[in-house]
Amino acid sequence: MAVTPASLPATTRVLVVDDEAALREPLSDYLVRQGFAAEQAASAAEARARLAAEVYDIVLLDIMMPGEDGLSLCRHLVEARQLPVIFLTARGESTDRIVGLEIGADDYVVKPFDPRELVARIRSVLRRAARAPGVAESAAADQFHYTFEGWRLDPLRRRLTDSEGAVVAISSAEFRLLVAFLDHPRQVLDRDRLLDMVQGREAHLFDRAVDNQISRLRRKIERDSRNPELIQTVWGGGYMLAAEVRKVPADG
Repeated sequence: MAVTPASLPATTRVLVVDDEAALREPLSDYLVRQGFAAEQAASAAEARARLAAEVYDIVLLDIMMPGEDGLSLCRHLVEARQLPVIFLTARGESTDRIVGLEIGADDYVVKPFDPRELVARIRSVLRRAARAPGVAESAAADQFHYTFEGWRLDPLRRRLTDSEGAVVAISSAEFRLLVAFLDHPRQVLDRDRLLDMVQGREAHLFDRAVDNQISRLRRKIERDSRNPELIQTVWGGGYMLAAEVRKVPADG
């Protein structure tokens, strides 16, 4: 009988989506031995069918697959289901990895990978998704949404919508970064403080640089990311959200 890691419940459900059975099947078996409930899908279509019938906590997703690719499926997972996603990528897919992170993936590992590293990444992503410092507790109690410059953020569903109500996909890292700014509007936040606020010193940002995550977030919320008006750079100091932020009732 597998020993369940103390940091995650035995009910943590993982969907492994990869068209290569030689990778998908042994990886799923390894995850089961580590205490996860792992299921498999050989294509995006099969993954969608499983997702319609079951509830999962995280998806491990290959980018290059016949038919619908992983990038398209990732966009659906982030926008419609707010599911954490870790990409399983080939070594030469650097452009696709960047695109994947920009549309909302939480992390990636490069094939061939050490399954122990992948398990560590899974646990890290799930901890970060559950933690969102200061947000989940207060949101559950108050049921509020953030509004700023026509944007609206539902912190419980991690759902960002523009002035017309269209959903804009953001990754878990971008969500935590945005909440940090929304909780401290018109305050200069330097890089060290942002790292501490969004995930703590033990974790990593994908490119291990706050600047890159801020650039991605700007591309989501700025009218012109090259001339940002909302998230402003304070030279020598850090960054500042130059917007009025309100907390409104969730049904308001």
